[in-house]
Amino acid sequence: MKGHHRIERLQELFREELSRMLVEGRVKDPRVGFVTITKVEVTRDLGFATVYFSVMGSEEEKEDTLRALEHAAGYIQGQLGRGLRIRKIPRLRFKVDRNLEHSLRIGELLEKIRKGD
Repeated sequence: MKGHHRIERLQELFREELSRMLVEGRVKDPRVGFVTITKVEVTRDLGFATVYFSVMGSEEEKEDTLRALEHAAGYIQGQLGRGLRIRKIPRLRFKVDRNLEHSLRIGELLEKIRKGD
C-alpha cells in the first residue's frame, strides 16, 4: 500500500515538473506549442512513464506535437533527473489525451438534442 502512494506522488511530481518545463520553454522544438500535461502514469518498477497531454489544433498538429515530444524524450528525462534529483527516471512515452475532446463533443451533441436539431 505504501508503494502505491509513492507512485501517485511521483506521478504528480512528474506531471508538475513536465508542465513547468514546457511553460518555461525548455523544450525548444517549435512543434511543441501550447501543450497541457494532463496525467502521468508510472509503472510500479519505475521503468516507464506514460505522459498524457492535450493540445488544441488539427489532428496533424497533434501528431506533430507527439513526434516532437517523442524526439525530445531523452532530453526531457535528463532534465527531470536533474530537476527532481531522483535516482531512477522512467523512460517516457507520450500519448494524446482525448478525454477533453470527447467531453466537448458530447456537450455539442447534448446541446443539439436540447435544441431539437
